[in-house]
Amino acid sequence: MRIAMIGTGYVGLVSGACFADFGHQVTCVDKDAGKIEALRRGEIPIFEPGLDALVASNVMAKRLDFTTDLTAPVAEADAVFIAVGTPSRRGDGHADLTYVYSAAREIAAALSGFTVVVTKSTVPVGTGDEVERLIREANPSADVVVASNPEFLREGAAIRDFKFPDRIVVGTDDERGRKALGDVYRPLSLNQAPLMFTARRTAELIKYAANAFLATKITFINEIADLSEKVGADVQQVARGIGLDNRIGSKFLHAGPGFGGSCFPKDTRALVKIAQDHDVQLRIVEAVLGVNDIRKRAMARKVSNAVGGNLRGKTVAVLGLTFKPDTDDMREAPSIPLVTGLLDMGAIVRAHDPVGMEQAKKELPEIEYCADPYECAKGADALVIVTEWVQFRALDLDRIKSAMAQPVVVDLRNIYRPEDMAAHGFTYESVGRAPEPQV
Repeated sequence: MRIAMIGTGYVGLVSGACFADFGHQVTCVDKDAGKIEALRRGEIPIFEPGLDALVASNVMAKRLDFTTDLTAPVAEADAVFIAVGTPSRRGDGHADLTYVYSAAREIAAALSGFTVVVTKSTVPVGTGDEVERLIREANPSADVVVASNPEFLREGAAIRDFKFPDRIVVGTDDERGRKALGDVYRPLSLNQAPLMFTARRTAELIKYAANAFLATKITFINEIADLSEKVGADVQQVARGIGLDNRIGSKFLHAGPGFGGSCFPKDTRALVKIAQDHDVQLRIVEAVLGVNDIRKRAMARKVSNAVGGNLRGKTVAVLGLTFKPDTDDMREAPSIPLVTGLLDMGAIVRAHDPVGMEQAKKELPEIEYCADPYECAKGADALVIVTEWVQFRALDLDRIKSAMAQPVVVDLRNIYRPEDMAAHGFTYESVGRAPEPQV
């Protein structure tokens, strides 16, 4: 099939490359001429393991190409996917649909023959209705079906998630639309991918509900971690104990500094606004947002307490800046309020991240960036592990200790064992665990 992918951000580029790898003919479209030229040179604008090789192999096979003009790709396409950004709108938290609606109008003018137009961007319930209205208003004769096909990709594991999905949600009641999107995803049938057809509005809500539920799990275990510290329990064992119940499950029960990234904060805020627009109050989701914001700010106080309650003039080494490993994404990363809080308390901050430092410099220009963890730790009064990169899981602890002015480690991801850190002579703080092994 011929596919036009409008938008070459995270979702568009990964989806387009994977569709091409299925054997479809895919053209990715973006208005950013610099980004398109870079992609044609083989330069990938985001960090995602394996994406550079996937793009290169499909470009070489002539199944994937890039352009700034959507006219020809849309006219030739069997399916057109809208994968543009839907950032939080300034001031009210609603999803900003400017790019979606602009793409819909441009697509309408270029349609030729029967086409399925698919919103893959995360959009509020009812957006598909407005996309269809705009297309029919701009091109009344268009033979078009507008469907919803939300993405469920995890940054750092996006290619595997696309090729081995838990589910594929397709929102359309039109039989021709169902058949076309069934054909798009047919190469996955050998993997027995569960293709779930729903009404369009249901599909749109599934995406928001899924992210809000996962954000709730993270926030729940973070609050249990706070209680664990007060009562002398181990939150990791609590999480395992409840996660083994298959009604609960173990995923997303990892205590830490709060959730961030491009999806959970934005989508939970948007879901609350959607509910308010329909006179519904989502108290649990509202609480999740509030608790998460407070938690991120509280992490700086945790560091301050670890060094005696006064950070003025002291040096803090921060390991990990991106919101999670295997990505360079800094959007709403917990490191941002943490570092800002440390600076507000008078600390000198040095940081290292394996791939995220160029992006981090845009958010945190006032700190020093270091080439590796050991340079970062040099002369530090405290070292804080913020992102659980695999590179930080087997540090030379003796080398770290000898480099530091004070052997204080605050591990916000619980990647080390308290007994091991005590054996190496560290003052060690983690999340939801006793600082020393319990007897």
